[in-house]
Amino acid sequence: MFQDEGCFGLLGKPRRCWAPTGVRPVVGARLVRKFSYAFAAVSPHDGVLDSLILPWVNAQTMSLFLSTVAQRHPNEFIVMVMDQAGWHIAQELEVPQNMRLVLLPPYSPEINPAEHIWQALREDCVANTVFASLDAADKALSTALRLLESDHARMQSLTGFQWITSIRLNAK
Repeated sequence: MFQDEGCFGLLGKPRRCWAPTGVRPVVGARLVRKFSYAFAAVSPHDGVLDSLILPWVNAQTMSLFLSTVAQRHPNEFIVMVMDQAGWHIAQELEVPQNMRLVLLPPYSPEINPAEHIWQALREDCVANTVFASLDAADKALSTALRLLESDHARMQSLTGFQWITSIRLNAK
């Protein structure tokens, strides 16, 4: 499985959107800096996604997430691939018995398929949306993550890097 965290909250970032020719779309934004963090682990091979929304990122919350993933897959040994964020390599991090951590090279988000999850969530569920509260933002994020967790084919498509295979086949 590949793991990553994404930051979501009230500080909006306007995105491109459709509008009729000659009409400039008006998009609301907030400047409130309140955030929640979505933790996710995905298996690109079969599209299985496990996620959790937590109020901050540190070794404690990372340990809680790893424990949750381990409990969801009690009969499997999980190789968890992740970046080298400080809380991933902290001494206090508790790794479950049925899990081994593998760290990606530093500064290489492009090789972590879990990064694609955040782009999809930002485009599909929070783009150009002004939430009244952090709870409302968390509710929208939770709904979107549950939809992605139930759609294994979409997760395979988002994270499986199938386009690399098709490029290689077309080049021959």
